[in-house]
Amino acid sequence: MKKLFVLLSIFVVLSLASNNLVAQEVTETDSTEVVTDTAVAEQPAEAETPAEQPAQTTEPEEEESLPLHQVIKQKFIEGGPMFMSFVLLALILGLAICIERIIYLNLASTNSEKLLHKIEEALASGGVEAAKEVCRNTRGPVASIFYQGLDRYDSKNPNAIEMVEKTVIAYGGVQMGLLEKGITWIALFIAIAPMLGFMGTVIGMIDAFDSIQKAGDVSAGLVAGGIKVALITTVSGLIVAMILQVFYNYIVSKIDGIVNDMEDASISLVDIVVKHNQK
Repeated sequence: MKKLFVLLSIFVVLSLASNNLVAQEVTETDSTEVVTDTAVAEQPAEAETPAEQPAQTTEPEEEESLPLHQVIKQKFIEGGPMFMSFVLLALILGLAICIERIIYLNLASTNSEKLLHKIEEALASGGVEAAKEVCRNTRGPVASIFYQGLDRYDSKNPNAIEMVEKTVIAYGGVQMGLLEKGITWIALFIAIAPMLGFMGTVIGMIDAFDSIQKAGDVSAGLVAGGIKVALITTVSGLIVAMILQVFYNYIVSKIDGIVNDMEDASISLVDIVVKHNQK
């Protein structure tokens, strides 16, 4: 009886152990299947992320703005090469004259006080010829006026001072004309650039209305596109006029300064000649 009871207990223990082992195996297989399923499920998500990256990288490229020269080139083509070429030609010619005038005026500027001091010393030491040599070696319209005035000076002539004054005034007008040379062309380009722009705008509007008439219907795209292209020429002409106007005002102010310097220096020269004539 005891043996039977022991055998039954051993059988029960073995059956329970076998059931536990089977349950553990089932759970392990289920867990491995779940892990593999989750790994398989996660792989497409990981694979999809590289496909989404190009879309993210392309968005900033689309949002990037074009360089300035590309924008100007695009607007030049949209405005029409015919009228935009005339506006560009006005800008190039106007800037060329402005640069030439600025260089000339800067070279024409001299230190009048220093020049007068040298002339006074030359008259006291070497006479008129020494003073003329100083003027000959000095650059600028003031030195040229002084040279012409001293060249007409004759101490034996009782009207020598009057001759110097007339010569200085006459040659001062000549030098003023040389200083103002070319600025009328700058004023012309300032006036004509907006006119060319307005002409391009009017012709562009006419083309827009012609396209509307041919279409037989008023379309917002036709009207907006035609007006946009037409107004580009006007904006370009106004920009050219503003740029040239700034240079024109600078040149005019520079000329006024040089002319005022010439007038003051000429009066001082006459005073120096009068002092030298009294000696």
